Amino acid sequence: MTDPTGPGPDVPPARRRGRPSRTETEAAGPATRDRILEAARAEFSERGYEKTSVRGIAKAAGVDAALVHHYFGTKEQVFEAAVEVAFAPALHASAAVEEGPLDGAGERLTRFILSVWENPATRAPLLAIVRSAVNNEAAAAVFRRLIAVQLLRRIARRLDLPAEEAELRAELAAAQLVGIAMLRYVIRVEPLASADVERIVARVAPVVQGHLTGE
Repeated sequence: MTDPTGPGPDVPPARRRGRPSRTETEAAGPATRDRILEAARAEFSERGYEKTSVRGIAKAAGVDAALVHHYFGTKEQVFEAAVEVAFAPALHASAAVEEGPLDGAGERLTRFILSVWENPATRAPLLAIVRSAVNNEAAAAVFRRLIAVQLLRRIARRLDLPAEEAELRAELAAAQLVGIAMLRYVIRVEPLASADVERIVARVAPVVQGHLTGE
């Protein structure tokens, strides 16, 4: 006997939670993945790492949370993917060291990093990344890993020095520039925040050069 209180013949059975259906997975594609990533960047930027959830990212992207897990895995992995995209312009800083004589690397690196921060389009996602990394250890770990593997080690390989010394020098140069960026763009300490960028390059580049190649 048919249960009169049960679902009718035209009502599809409830889907199990936790995994996207085959239909959803097949319908999704690169555009869906990109939409999730864009939503994740916006959520992390607006809410920070701790207050952002996979469910919130899914809602902002207009997809089921299971699809977020399908493409990226955990929230930390979503954050890492979002950070890598947002931080991509700054990762080209290693090319500024590699493309040209080593004795001019300090100025090229300083000018490149400041140009990334000066551009509003690239500055906004960087600010979100830095704020999340400062306030959350999981976010900071992702940021450190990305910086170490994709930026500092590439710069270190360009230096004609033993590996440990080269890595230390690359880190010191990066610390100098990160400190400038924090004071100028994040904390906005005056008069540094309003100083002409060429004036900053003139003062900072020799110090960065000293970290890279000085005795």
